[in-house]
Amino acid sequence: MWDKVGPRNWRRPLLLRPDNFTPPRRTPWGGRRIAGSLKLNAGLEVRGVVGEAWELSVEPDFPSRIVDGPTLDEVLRDDPALLGKEAPLGSTALLVKLVDAADDLSVQIHPTDEDPALAADESGKPEAWYIIEVVPGAGLYLGFRNGVSRQDVERAIDEGGEVDQLMWFVPVSPGDLLLIEPGTPHAIGKGVLLLEPQRVAAGKRGLTYRYWDWNRRYDSAGRLHPGGQPRELHRERALDVTHWGGPREDQLLDRIFRRTGQAATDGSASFEELMGDQGLIESEVFSLQRLAGSGDLVLPAANRLRSLTVLDGSLTLHDGERVFELARGQTAALPACLGPLRVELTGAHAMLCALA
Repeated sequence: MWDKVGPRNWRRPLLLRPDNFTPPRRTPWGGRRIAGSLKLNAGLEVRGVVGEAWELSVEPDFPSRIVDGPTLDEVLRDDPALLGKEAPLGSTALLVKLVDAADDLSVQIHPTDEDPALAADESGKPEAWYIIEVVPGAGLYLGFRNGVSRQDVERAIDEGGEVDQLMWFVPVSPGDLLLIEPGTPHAIGKGVLLLEPQRVAAGKRGLTYRYWDWNRRYDSAGRLHPGGQPRELHRERALDVTHWGGPREDQLLDRIFRRTGQAATDGSASFEELMGDQGLIESEVFSLQRLAGSGDLVLPAANRLRSLTVLDGSLTLHDGERVFELARGQTAALPACLGPLRVELTGAHAMLCALA
C-alpha cells in the first residue's frame, strides 16, 4: 500500500471512520442513540435512524475504512503481519457492531460452521452481546421456553401467532454480557443498545435465519406500513438449525449470561477479563476485556487483530513515540504485530474485542 511519499506503515493503531452505518431499509427497527448520542461529537450528519454501526468490518457490503485511508481489508491483505495467527486466512474473521434497537428485532438464529447446508461462500455466526444502555423494562428473548416444541413454533408462525410468547424473556442492565451460540433462538428487544462482536469466516457471508418478524409489514423505504410487504423469513432453515435438545430458561442463562455491572468510569484505571479462556464466560471463540476509569494501564501484546471501542470518556494510546487519541464512539483496530501499548484513560469505558 503506497501513498505519495512511498510505502505506508500500517503497523500502528488504526483509527477507523465512525460512520459505517447500515441504511434504514436494512435495519428498520433502528434508533437514534448511535449517531445522536454515542457518536454525537463526531460531527456526523445523519438523517433518519441508525440500527447498526459496523465498527470493525472487512465484509464487502459494509467495510471499515481507516480515517484518511483505504479500507481495513485492503490494509490487512497487504501486510499479513497485521493479522498474526489469522495471517493464513488473508484477512480477519472478526466483525464488531454497535446495535441500537428502538423496536424489537426479528426472532432469528445462526447456523454452525459445520452445517452441511452451507454454501462455499457462507459461514456460521457465533456472537457475543455486551449491554451498553437500556430503557426501563427492556430485555432480550433467549431460547424457547421449557416444553415448547418445533410443532408449537411452526403453528404460531403459520397461524400469525405471537412467537415471542413461546420465548424466554430476560430483562437486562448495562454491563450484562452474553454469548449467543449457533443453534440458539434469540431476539434483541426494543430499548437495548449493545456492542456485538461476531465471528464470520474471512471471505464468507455470515448467515442469519429469521423465524418471525412480529407480523410487521414495511414500505419500500423500510418504514412500517400496514399495506407493505413482510420481511423475508427462513422458516424451515431456522427450525432445522435450532438446537432443540439444548438447555433452556435458567439452565441456558447459567451457560451464556453474566452480570458484570456498570463500568466504574469514576474509579482508577482497571482492566477486566469478561469473556475468554479465563473470563466470566468461558469461550473458545471470543476474547473480551473491559477498560474503565482514569489513569494508566498497559495492554499486553497479542498475536491477533483486536478492536478497541470507546463507549464513554476518552483514552490515549501510546505506541512508542506515537500518540493516538480515541473519543467516545470511536473504534481503533490494533494490529497483531504491536507490542505492549500504554493506555491513558480519562473517565473511560471501553471494550477490547478479539477472536480467541
